Amino acid sequence: MKMKPVKTKTPPAKPKTSPARAVAFKLLNQLEATQLHADLLLRAKSVSRLAPADQNLATTLVMGCLRWQILLDARIRPLLKKPNARLDLEVMTALRLGAFQLLFLDRIPARAAIDESVELTKSAGHRFASGMVNAVLRKLAAQPKPDTNALIEKAETLQELATAAGHPLWLVARWAASYGLGTARAIVRHGQQPSINALRIADSTTLSQLLAAGIELADGQLLTSARRLISGDLTNQPAFAEGRVRIQDEASQLIAELAAAAIELRQGHEKILDACAAPGGKTLILHERFPAASILACEISEPRAKALAERLAAFSAQIEVRNADVAALPPNQEFALALVDAPCSGTGTLGRNPEIRHRLTEEEFVKQSVRQEAILRTTLKALQPEGRLIYSTCSLEPEENFLLIEKLQAEGLLRVLQIGPLLEKLKKHGQLTETGFARITESLRPDGTLQLMPEANSHDGFFVALLAHPHASAL
Repeated sequence: MKMKPVKTKTPPAKPKTSPARAVAFKLLNQLEATQLHADLLLRAKSVSRLAPADQNLATTLVMGCLRWQILLDARIRPLLKKPNARLDLEVMTALRLGAFQLLFLDRIPARAAIDESVELTKSAGHRFASGMVNAVLRKLAAQPKPDTNALIEKAETLQELATAAGHPLWLVARWAASYGLGTARAIVRHGQQPSINALRIADSTTLSQLLAAGIELADGQLLTSARRLISGDLTNQPAFAEGRVRIQDEASQLIAELAAAAIELRQGHEKILDACAAPGGKTLILHERFPAASILACEISEPRAKALAERLAAFSAQIEVRNADVAALPPNQEFALALVDAPCSGTGTLGRNPEIRHRLTEEEFVKQSVRQEAILRTTLKALQPEGRLIYSTCSLEPEENFLLIEKLQAEGLLRVLQIGPLLEKLKKHGQLTETGFARITESLRPDGTLQLMPEANSHDGFFVALLAHPHASAL
C-alpha cells in the first residue's frame, strides 16, 4: 500500500520590514501628500492594531521625522550625487526614516535602519532608487550624530538656529523679530520636545483610582487641578473611557478657567456660548464651573460636531451641540459669557503638531485673521451688554492676536479688560500654582492681554484676551 505524501504548509514569508516602520512610512507619505494631522493619523486602526512596542516605535518615527525633517534633509542632501535633485516622495520618506534612526535612536542597529529603508523604497515601487538609498544611509551612518541641544544653544545666526532646531528660517526670523532671539530659541526648543500629556481629573476619587492602578502622575505646573502623566497606560482605565480623566494641555485648561472666572452667573438659566467648541475640553470645564447654566457649543465641521455631540452627551442635557458656523449666529445679545477659542495657525503647538511648520506660509496668518475677525464680530453681537468674552488662539503671531484686537478696539467694537484680576481670583481660590501664577503674570502684556509662550515639557503657547462691549463696566 502506497503512502500518500504528507502535505506540509509553506510557512508565510517573513515580512521584509517591521510593522512599525511600514506603518510609519505609510503615515509620513500621507502627511506629506495631504493636510491631515499626525495626531489624527496616529489614532488610526493601522496603529492601534500594532503591538504596544510597535505602536511606540511608529509614533516615535513619525513624530521624530516631522520634528527633525529640516535637519535630516540638510544631512541627506549633500550625500546625493545631485544635491538639488527632486526625489520621489516615497524615496525621500525612506531616506528620512533611515536618517532619523541613524542620527537620533541609539537602540536601533544601523543595519536594521538602512536595510529596512531600502526595502521600503522597493516596496513603494522605486527599486531603481534602492541602491542610492542604501549608499546615502551608509555614508550617513559613518558620520557623527548631532548634539542638537548644544547646536541650538550655540547657534548665533538665525540660519544656524533654524537648521539646528528643525524649523523654517522664515518662521524663526518672525519670532526673533517679534520677541527677540532668546525667546525664539525657547520656542524652537519647545517645538523639538515630545509634548507632555497633561490631564484633567474629575475628582479625588478618580485620582485615587488612577494611582491605585499604577498610573504615575506629577503635579501640574500652572494649575493645581492639573496633573501630568509620567507613566502608565491611561487609555485602558475605566475613568478614561467614562470621561472622568481627560488629556488636555494645561494652557488649554487655563483658558477655560479664565473664562469661568470672568463672570459670576446669578441664575441657572443664563447662557454660555462656546463658539468653536471641538474637541470639547473647554466646554466641559465651563460645565463643571456652571453646572446649571445652558451652554451652546458650536462647531462648523460636521464630523467634528458629531464627535463633539457624542462626547458631551454623557455629561449633561444642559449642553447643546450645534453644527453651525458661529459667524452666522443671530445678534440677539443672549449670552452672559462667550468663549472664542478661534481656529488659528497653531504656531504655539509645534511640539505636539510638528507637521504644521512644513505647511505654513505667511499668507496663512492673514487668512486666519480674516476668519477670526468675522467670528469675533458676530460673537460680540450675541453677547449681553454686560457680558464677557474670552478670545484665545494657540498662535504666537501678532496678526491673529493683539493686532486683531487693536483693530476692533480702534473701530469702537469692543473694550479690552485686564486679565490680571482674573489671575488674582484664580490664585485666591487656590487654582493656580505659585510658579504658574508667577509665570502667567510675567506673560501679561501692557494692554492687559496674555501671550503665554510655549514651555518645553510643560505646555503649549496661547494668546488670551478678555473683551466686553465698549460701554460695559470694568471688573
